[in-house]
Parts: sequence; C-alpha cells; structure tokens
Amino acid sequence: MKRTGSAVTAAAAAFVLAQSPAAVAADAAAWTAPSCTRVTGDGGVTFTTDDGASLTPTTGTLKPVSYTHGLAALDTPNTLLATRNSELQRSTDAGCTWTRLATLGSGSTRLTAAPGGRAFAWETSGSYLARVDGHTVTRLSAPTAGIVGVGTDRTRPGHVRLAGNDGQLYDSVDGGASWKPVGTRAFGSGASLYSVAFDPADLGHAVAGGMARGGAVTTDGGATWTASTGLSSTPDGPANLFKAVVSPARSSVVYALGIDLAEAAPGSGSEGRHLYRSADGGRTFVKVVDDTAATKLTNGTLLAPSPSDADVLYFEYGTYFQNYGTDLFRLDAATGKVATTHNAYDGISAIAFNPARPKVMYLGVEDVRVD
Repeated sequence: MKRTGSAVTAAAAAFVLAQSPAAVAADAAAWTAPSCTRVTGDGGVTFTTDDGASLTPTTGTLKPVSYTHGLAALDTPNTLLATRNSELQRSTDAGCTWTRLATLGSGSTRLTAAPGGRAFAWETSGSYLARVDGHTVTRLSAPTAGIVGVGTDRTRPGHVRLAGNDGQLYDSVDGGASWKPVGTRAFGSGASLYSVAFDPADLGHAVAGGMARGGAVTTDGGATWTASTGLSSTPDGPANLFKAVVSPARSSVVYALGIDLAEAAPGSGSEGRHLYRSADGGRTFVKVVDDTAATKLTNGTLLAPSPSDADVLYFEYGTYFQNYGTDLFRLDAATGKVATTHNAYDGISAIAFNPARPKVMYLGVEDVRVD
C-alpha cells in the first residue's frame, strides 16, 4: 500500500478524468442485482431485498470483535468496497463475493464514493485519510486532525471536500493530494462539531452538527452558515446534533439525530433524544421519531436515507447484551409509521444501496460479544 500523499498514477488519473457525468450515470445504471443465494466472504457484509426481514447467509462467520464501518457502492458496475476493522475489502459481482484488497492504517474507517470508481477512506474524528483507485490505495495528508465529514463532486472528478471538527471546510481539486481552507467556520470559532453531512448532489450544500450549538446549514460551500431551528423545545434552546444525512432522492430533505438539551434537563426524566426531519435543506427541523422502548436511539444511531424515496429513512439499534441482536427500522415520514425487522447480529455499522436496484440493501454488520 502506498503511504505518501502523491497523486494517483498517470493511468489512474487519465481514467478518472475521462469519466463524464453521463458516463458515470450509465455505469450506475449498468449495475445488476446480486445473483447469489449466499455471500462468499468473512461475514462482514450481507444484503437484503425485503427491508431486513431476511438476510442473505454468508459462507464465513463473523468473528469478534468486528465492525464493518465502511460500505460504499461505486459507479463502476457491480463494484463495492467495505472496511472491516483495518481491512479493506472489495466485491465486483454486486456483493456476492468479497476479497481482501489492503490493510489500512486505521481500525475504524468510513468510505465515501467518488466518480470514476474511486472512494475515500477516512477516520471519523481522526486524521487517517486514503484514496482508493481500483486496486491502488494512496495514503493522503489530511488538513485537520479531526475529520468529521467527506463529500465528493459527482460532476467534477478529483473535487473533494472535507470538514474538520472545528467547523472549517477544506477543498481539493486533485483527489486529495493538496487542500485549502474554504469559507468560514460553522458556528464560528471555539465550536466543537460532531459531524458535517455533504449533499451528494451539490457539494456546496452541507449540514453541520455541533455540541450544544445544534445545527447549521450552508448552500454556498461554507461562505455563509444559517442556524437550524426546531431542534430544541425552547426558543434558541441548546441541542446536540450528532449527525445529519441529506437525502439522495431530494436535496431539500435532511434527517438528523440529536438531543434536545432543554428537554433533557436534570430532573426531567428524559434523555431528550430524537430523530428529526427537515424539508428545507436543514434550516428547519421537526421531530419525527422519539427514543422509546420500541424505537431505541443512541448517540451513534446509523442513519441511511433511501436513494429513491425521500420519505424513507432506515436506522438501527443493536446490542450484544443478553444476545438481543439488532432491530432494523424503516421510517415512512409520509405516514409517520415505523416498521421493524430483527436479526441476530450485534449491530449494523453501515448501509449501502444497489445504484440501479435500491431494494437491494447491503448491510455492514458487527460482532462485538466476548465469549
């Protein structure tokens, strides 16, 4: 594995630059559904076609302690990447067979897909950053010690944006080989951010989640930020916004996970944790799911919006305690109903969707129990 921040090889760069938006869309449409009845691999990734009611069995049995935090479907037909602990894995048959590609320099990396069959592997709240081009992994120098979000530009190969935990955004036009700060910091100086979610259709649109500051949204690449409302039960009240996701089906729809700190005041008997939905790009939020025994939320609840229906959000709750397993929830915001399926895994760490057949949902699973 390459350990320097050098640019990709000339051949790889030429391949990426040759990908027009039309070619990228055509590649995504060329995806097929997985044809297997059993996934060949170590058990870190499976898939479902019925919202989790049944999961495709795997040839390997996942061993503790294993987390599959990264999972991404690329625009190269039938190609996915996954990260299980420090191992980068690849499938080229729509998720039926998984093989080891490389060992990464971090045991907990996320994946963000980019045009031209590329992806970026990054460590949340850390500085590990790498670019994956085909079989080549290139270690990059991150412009911040605390990465809280990575976004890519589907119309400009090589253009990638990164957010630091101080609210500063950084821009690269050479695939992450070099960076420059852009815009102003979300929430101003002295703020601490949990995450920044970039709009997959518009890199200038992003939603930041802050500690006690709630949320903020930009539509001009960070030049200006607007405070989000609706996250607290009191006017201008404090809130923790842990994460947000912009719907790939409609950019105006944003889902978020947070705590209403006014509601969670000492003696209130409530932790104040909720899922929120915005219909105006992150400016205004309303509560759509409460933390209850039936829909358990944590500060790290995984959020996965449907790529084909802006009213649908998947989220999960899993634990090894007393062999509980995992609940996979499906929120229909149009009706307010939450459907639940259950499986025996200790958790679902990542979700990706087949680009041409969104009913095929890939699940990165975990096993954390200690026998």
